[in-house]
Order: sequence, then structure tokens, then C-alpha cells
Amino acid sequence: MKFIKKIKSSHSLWIGLVASFILVFLSNYYLQLSENSWSLELATKFAFSWHTEKFLLGCFVLLVLDLFIVSVAGSFFVGNLFYVVGIILLGIANSLKLSYRMEPIYPEDLKMIVEWGMLRDILGWVLFLLFICVVFALIGTLIYSFYHSLKLSPRLQRIRIVTLVVTLFLMVYISHFNDPNNLLRKAYNRTAKWIPYSQKMNYYNTGFVGGFLFNLQVEGMEKPEGYSKEAIQSIMTKYDAKADKVNKEKKTGEQPNVVYIMSESFSDPLKLKGINMTPDPLKDYREVASEGIYQGQMLSQNYGGGTANIEFEALTGFSMGLLNPQMTTPYTMMLPKEKEFPSIVSTLKQQNYEATAIHPYNTSMYKRKDVYQTFGFDGFIDEKTMTYQDKLSTAGYISDESAFKEVLSLLKEDKNPQFVHLVTMQTHMPYTNKYEHSDYQMSGETKGKGIENYAQDIAYTSEALEAFIKETKQLDRPTVVVFWGDHLPGIYPDDVLADNEEVTAHLTEYFVYDSRDNSPTKETVISPFYFPSLVGQSEGIKTTGFLELLQEVHAFLPAFEKDQYFYDNSWQKEASLSKEEEAIFREYELIQYDMVSGEKYSKAFF
Repeated sequence: MKFIKKIKSSHSLWIGLVASFILVFLSNYYLQLSENSWSLELATKFAFSWHTEKFLLGCFVLLVLDLFIVSVAGSFFVGNLFYVVGIILLGIANSLKLSYRMEPIYPEDLKMIVEWGMLRDILGWVLFLLFICVVFALIGTLIYSFYHSLKLSPRLQRIRIVTLVVTLFLMVYISHFNDPNNLLRKAYNRTAKWIPYSQKMNYYNTGFVGGFLFNLQVEGMEKPEGYSKEAIQSIMTKYDAKADKVNKEKKTGEQPNVVYIMSESFSDPLKLKGINMTPDPLKDYREVASEGIYQGQMLSQNYGGGTANIEFEALTGFSMGLLNPQMTTPYTMMLPKEKEFPSIVSTLKQQNYEATAIHPYNTSMYKRKDVYQTFGFDGFIDEKTMTYQDKLSTAGYISDESAFKEVLSLLKEDKNPQFVHLVTMQTHMPYTNKYEHSDYQMSGETKGKGIENYAQDIAYTSEALEAFIKETKQLDRPTVVVFWGDHLPGIYPDDVLADNEEVTAHLTEYFVYDSRDNSPTKETVISPFYFPSLVGQSEGIKTTGFLELLQEVHAFLPAFEKDQYFYDNSWQKEASLSKEEEAIFREYELIQYDMVSGEKYSKAFF
């Protein structure tokens, strides 16, 4: 009998193993389908014609993952079920992200699975509850299977433990994919052509698994040539002297309140060819922006998302374009490891400012609570602690009008000058069912696709913004307001995006307003990491060496990201800088590297 049972268990073991191989092969093909817009032709050519070696390497990685789950569950059936459902959800999420943001899923995105509030708002209650039921059912099944597996025979337990240890070791090794001597990376390098400047193409050319591995943990920046303590000190001495000179010549007026307003998905839909709408949803905004000292378009790193990255740039003065492409989200990948990090917050706090962040949503999103502590904010007001919490619709978020009132309540307090950083939520997707009626009508094929409700959203924002600016004029202390949209909403059809230049989908609106400055408005294109330098020019605020360096780079290169440079009044794939300009740009690059991945010699530079 024991012999027969042994034969049966061996038979079941081999059947389970063969089933795992088949499932892994099919699941890798499925992930490739999600990467290729569900095109059977493209996915088949990738797997069996164009990139077969990379496809098989991806199958190996997925097999390790599958066998690890199987060994934890102690059951091929339960382990494979858990694996398959997880892969299905991953493929759907990848397809949706590509559709809305033209970006694939990154390893850091998996942390979003615990952001229940955001998932509920995006999916809606029905799909969200279904998702929760599936997740808890799988976890419960896995726990039950593990408990039941403790009764397996000693022989199967030995096989299971060996499999668990080996697969765990392999997963740890695979997680170091970006180490130069990693054997899996070397195997991929035989045929892979990595495209770091375009993650969408990177995944397309190396497969979902290859692209995913490429974005695992990595240093924030590559070490630039010429980096040393002496080089950093030389740069600091040069620009600190310029800052001292500017501060001596600057008017010593009253310190103004400074307000950052990063408006969710705020942009001008009428700038896109193929979008025909009446009336103009930004009528009020245009009137407000015309009162500013600067206005124009801001270059956003992403289309349809990437809020935290734009926020990172605007607060730190550092460019995402100089970071390693795998550093997809500094807020979650880099800043939580830092006890402190220089920013406009720390610069103003050295000048007796009080700094408050406001976000009408939860504190865990993008680890903002931790990140804001790293930046040195004195307080963080969220959706639960806001005094004003009105919404414009039952399906919407806290309104911008409420958020602006929250800002004004801080500015009206008679105390130290304030730096208030507001990240709004009213205009966040989804738009389709947000309002029963929109005052803005579309014509053509794009009608009724959520764009009309989006137009209503930004019109409400414009109206509230106009009222907010009027209120700041009545304050005793002067006010500087920097307002910008973080990115376009991911709601435009592919044919509309195809009819426009690529950079158009990355240009949002911005303006800088100073209640004391009545000089003519300057029309400019800008990157958000220059905002601190614009604030540093204000009367009553002392500039720093770093802000002066930023200002010099801004003078010849007012906007840039990877593969997008606004140089010599035109958009270029590469900027042909002069020798003098190149030297200044390298100084900026060295300072950023020093703080991101270097020895932080320049800590006192900010």
C-alpha cells in the first residue's frame, strides 16, 4: 500500500509540475497580450519569432514565482489558482495603465494594491467590492491550504521545503536584476535593447517581464564624470557668492506668504487638435493668469498621471529627467529612506516661514505623510482634518473651492509668513459619471467620452481660483501664488493624440502671481523644477546658491525632460548647448547627483 501511495503521489507531483509549466507559458503570453493592446499577432510574433529568447527567460522568472507560491500553499491546485488570478489582475491593470497613462505597470505600482480608497474611487463600489472579495477569498484559501499541507507526507514535505528555499533564493537573486554581474541580466543583455528613455517601448521590446525587472531597485542617478568633494565645493563657492550679491541688491520688503497650488489634471483641452468645445471652460482662468508675472505652459513628465513626480520636481528643484529611468517614483522609492531632504520647504523655513501641506485625500497615497516629514513640513492637513470638506457631486472629491478656503484660513492667521503647498483632488478621474449635466458641449466623435464633464471640472476650478486670488489681494501680508496643472487627464482618444505633437500631451497650464508686482506678464514655457527659483526672486525672500544655479540653467534651457528639450525657442530631441551652457548644466547635474546618490557635500547649499 505504501508503495502504491508513493507512486500516486509521484504521479500527482509530475502532473502538477507539468501544469505549472503550461500555466507559466500561457501567463507570460497573456502578459505580452496586455502589453500589445491584446493583439494576438503581435504577442505571437514576440514569443515565437522576434524575441523568443527573452520570452523564455520571462517564463523562467514566472516559473520561479509560481513554484514559490505552490510551495507556500503546499498544493499545486491552490498555488496555481493564486498565481493565475494574480497574473490576470496584473494584465488588466497593465492594459488600463497603458490606456490612461501610456505607461506600463512598474514594480512600485504594486504597492497601490493597499490604497483601498483610491481603488474604490477609480473602480466604483461594485468592482471594488468584487475585487476585495476575490483578494480575501484567495488569501483565505491560501491560509487554509497551508494549514492543511502540514499533514503532507515527510517525503513531500522535504520536496516542498527544498522548493521553497531554492525559489526564495532565486527570487532574491532576481530582485537584484540591475546589478552588473547578475546572470539573468547578462542573459537578457545577449539580445535585449533597453530603451530607458521610453518605458513603454522598453517593455514592448524586452517583454513585460524584462521591462518589469529592468525597473527593480536601482540607484537614483548614475555618477557623473568629475564628481568629487572639491568639485561640489567649487560650485557652492561660485553660486553662494552670486546669491550674496543678489541679496544685497534686492529690495528688503516684507516677507510674502508663498502658496503652491498643484491642480490635479488641470490643462487646456482646446489646445489639442480635434477637441472642439463651446464655451471656453478656462475663461476665468485666463483672466486670472493674465494678472500674473509669469504664465504659459508647463512641461509635465507624464501623460495621464505621475502627480507625485511633478510634485517632487516642484518642491526640490531637481529634474526627473536626470534620474535613472528605473527611479520611477522618488516619493516611494527614494525619499522614505532619507531623514531630511532639501527643498523649497527647508529653504523658506530657514527664513522663519511656517510650512503646511494640504491634500484633500488620504495621507498614505505616495507615502506623502512620510515624505512631507522628510521635507520638513510643520503640518499636513488631509481630507479628515480639513475644516472645509464640501464636494460638488456625490461621485466627486473635496472641491477646489473648499481647498482654497482651507489655504486662506491659514494665510489670515496673524503669525509668521506662510508657505502652503496644496495638492488638489476635485479634478481627479473618473469623469464620466461625476456630473449629471455639463455646461460645455463637444462636437465630433469625442463627444460623450467624459471630456465634457472634465471641462466642467476645470471650469469650476477656474471660477474658484479667481475668487481665491481676489481674496489674497485683501490680505495684510503680500502673497506669491504658483499655480500649475500636474498632467493632462488620460481621457483623450488615440486618434486625437496621434493628430497632435507628442509634447502637446505633456503641456499643462501654469502662472505665478505676486500681489505686489504689477509688471507685464511674461509668457514662458517652463519645467516645474524651476518654480523654487522663481519664488527666490520675490521681494522679501532671500535667494540661495542653489536657486541662483537653477536660475542660470533656466535662462538657456527653460524646460526639459528625457528626449524633450525647449531650447532656442523650439522643441528639440537633443539640445545643442554651447560650451558655457554645457558647463552650467553639468554643475546642476553634479549638485543633483550629490544629494540624490552622492555624499551630500552640498547639504548647506540650499
